[in-house]
Amino acid sequence: MKMNYVTLGTNDMQAAKAFYDALFAGAGLQCVSPSDRMTYWFGTDFAFATAIPFDTTPATSGNGTMVGFRAGSEKDVRRLHALALSLGGTCEGTPGQRGPKFSAYIRDLDGNKLCLSD
Repeated sequence: MKMNYVTLGTNDMQAAKAFYDALFAGAGLQCVSPSDRMTYWFGTDFAFATAIPFDTTPATSGNGTMVGFRAGSEKDVRRLHALALSLGGTCEGTPGQRGPKFSAYIRDLDGNKLCLSD
């Protein structure tokens, strides 16, 4: 079984789109916004979206929820961690070796937790 897609809620689609456009730059992903409330980034074996919640209540980050992105190399993990922070994300764990993976943790502009690993 493979993961089909991941969607994270946002309260500001323009800010979320700018954050993820910059974070995913150079990854060869296509970005599509079929409506004002949803934006997708997709490529081979990759599908990710941000959405303004259908129920019109504010989006919140899930307690215990985390999305992991395979960044590539250790250098890529460091670069993307620094980029995310420069885009307004917050650090949840500096780049370093964690078990078998070199990883870093950030929160996006809506507080969603992301892991970047090699």
